[in-house]
Formats: sequence, structure tokens, C-alpha cells
Amino acid sequence: MAKHSILKFIKGLYRPVFTTLELSALSGKSLSATIQALNYLEKQGVVFKIYRGIWSEVTNESLSPYLVVPFLLSGQRSYVSFISALHIYGIIEQIPQSITLASNVHTKIIHTKAATFYVHRIAPSFFKGFRWYKDADSFLIAEPEKALIDCLYLSARKKKQFGYFPELYFPKSFSFGKAREWVEKIPDDKIRSSVKKKLDKVFQFKNIHV
Repeated sequence: MAKHSILKFIKGLYRPVFTTLELSALSGKSLSATIQALNYLEKQGVVFKIYRGIWSEVTNESLSPYLVVPFLLSGQRSYVSFISALHIYGIIEQIPQSITLASNVHTKIIHTKAATFYVHRIAPSFFKGFRWYKDADSFLIAEPEKALIDCLYLSARKKKQFGYFPELYFPKSFSFGKAREWVEKIPDDKIRSSVKKKLDKVFQFKNIHV
């Protein structure tokens, strides 16, 4: 495959993040030929490898680390949650140093050229309460209430960094009743009881009565 011809398929995707596999499928060329073409373009400063099999154009100004999320875990879904989601919603002001994700895979850290991602495992039956952020070509993110409960859920499993919030700024749209409903959906009795207590402390600190 001519090295420049792959650019036609990259441009045709109309998004900043793309994978080796989808370019191979779109072009009808072998995976090895596609990799060779991408490596050539990388040497020319046209594209760069974000992570294994994940790429972006060097000059694409719309690239955001969050747009990498749908491509990180092959065959597995994940959604932005915990501290990262709370920051996106403006509930906490502190900018997280990494992006925190919820998934059904084992907890892991993924270092990429776009950002460092911390993937935290939650129970499959509790893997819900998320939606596309703004549009269907972006990334999955927890609803504000679920993001808060996801934090407390992890803190109840001895991950202390998710149980302390220096400041919380709840918007008027935040539903404290919905937050309590999410607690009731936690499958493990012990964890559910712990999260209830932690949520009560959050509400007491903010002088919230629900």
C-alpha cells in the first residue's frame, strides 16, 4: 500500500483517534502492510502511536485523552468515573493527574502518550449508570451520582484515595435521591453498608438532608 494512501482512510474517519485494525479493514490491506504504512508516516511526523494499535495525527487539535478511552481495552467496555468524572462535572476542582476508568477487567494502570489511565474493576452487576459524553463519538462517562457512588464503592474496598474529598460542589441538577438509589444497587451487603455510612458523612458535611 502506498504510504500516502492510508491518509485518505484516516481522514475519512473524521475523528482524532483511530486503530491499526480499523485502517486495515477499511483499506482491505493486510495488518502488516498497514503497520508498515503507519510506521512510515510516524517517521515523517504525520501520525504518532498513542498506545498499542492506537494512533492519532500529530496536527489534530481536537485530540483529547478522553477520546482514547473507547479503544484502550480490546473487546471490553470502560467508562470514565470516580475522580475524573467528578472533575468533568465540576463537582471537584482539583485536576486529576490521571484518568480513572471503571471496567469489568482486573485493575491495571495503562501508560500512553496521551495520558495515564487507572482502570478499576467493579462488579459486573454494578457496571451501569453511564452514558455517552455529549455525543456518540466521544466516550462513556458515569452519571454524576454514579461517579460519586463509584468512588465510595472503591473506598469501601480499602482504596482510601477514593474516600476523601477536599471540596465538593454539587450543582442543582445533582440528585441526592438518585445517589442513594445507586447505593441500594450495590450487590455486596458489606460494601453496600459501608457506602451508606460514607455517603451519610458526605451529606452531613455538606448539610444535606434527603
